[in-house]
Amino acid sequence: MRNVFFDLLYTGVATIFYIVVLPLLILLSFKKKYRDSIPSRFFGVNNPPFLPYDIWFHVCSLGEAKAIAPILEHLRDKKIAISVITHTGYEAASKYAAEVRYLPYEIWLWFWIERPKTVVVLEAEFWYLLFRLVRTRGGRVVALNARISDQSFQKYYRMRWFYRILLSQCDRIFCQSREDMARFIALGAHNVEVIGNIKLAQKIETTKQYSKPEGTIIVAASTHEGEEEGIIRGFVAYREYNPSSKLLVVPRHPERFAKVGELIVKAAPQMSFSCWSETQSMDSDIILVDAMGELNNLYAISDVAILGGAFVPIGGHNPLEPATFGCKIISGKQVFLQRELFKYVSHVQFTSLEGIQEALIKAELLPHSQINGSVDLQTVVDYLTEK
Repeated sequence: MRNVFFDLLYTGVATIFYIVVLPLLILLSFKKKYRDSIPSRFFGVNNPPFLPYDIWFHVCSLGEAKAIAPILEHLRDKKIAISVITHTGYEAASKYAAEVRYLPYEIWLWFWIERPKTVVVLEAEFWYLLFRLVRTRGGRVVALNARISDQSFQKYYRMRWFYRILLSQCDRIFCQSREDMARFIALGAHNVEVIGNIKLAQKIETTKQYSKPEGTIIVAASTHEGEEEGIIRGFVAYREYNPSSKLLVVPRHPERFAKVGELIVKAAPQMSFSCWSETQSMDSDIILVDAMGELNNLYAISDVAILGGAFVPIGGHNPLEPATFGCKIISGKQVFLQRELFKYVSHVQFTSLEGIQEALIKAELLPHSQINGSVDLQTVVDYLTEK
């Protein structure tokens, strides 16, 4: 009875929040980035419930959608459903033999979840009503590649009464590290098991082959607001030391392409500049890669990768991809969401934006980055397929 009361209370609070932010949601739905996701998630546009399935994976965005590929290889005889949060996640998930939907906002899950079986939730996608409704309607909830960052744990622990209720709905938690396991247990979770990071099982491949130009090729990968200018300054200073070097700038979010192009021209007016979408060549000193899905192809011909998302408090990005191609990796220090993955990668330099030039010079003397480690997915596959 107490759980039912809490469910209704939680739904009531979520409903009030929905009403408060409704004008903002309507406004954002006209932006290109959210044109599909917001109408689907918050207004039910073109987002019907799943047809009958065997296993439902819930991922957030691009990285998590790509991470489940090795597991899906073992589940080819199963009917798979995948829910996502972001547009990039939807595009990545749509490449699988699966039904794909945007996950509705929690209050709509009361009417959306039908006949749940096994629901696998990736990383930190902890949605109370998703967990609760799947369990009360007869399904299993599995947290996979589960993690809790340093920053998140402090917030979660202050609300541990809530997370104890939420995590009690999990039938099994497969987490990334012993540190994550200790944090889940501290929050009241049970049935926690360490399997490592499933991203270690990913097949990291190119989709196109490009010829490597002469000189040192540096790719600034998955950069965010506040990072590009410092990286460009560091590269300009480094180029006095290595005049044949070139910089490829790959912003994380496509809606920032134009803004980053303007920033490059302003920050390095003395250098030649071009957009990848116009030339697909590397004749210029600095190239803005204003295209999606090219990073692995560019890592394959790059000498150094400056990984974005860690010079500002985003949490970092996947270092396994550049390491697969032997890039020498330079990262910021704020890698709190990728700390476990960085443990498996050797010869990484962690620095600040002010230290980019020095790190680039030092990279010439360092060995190529490489991956040391693996993960066995069989435990997960056996659990998901058991009757």
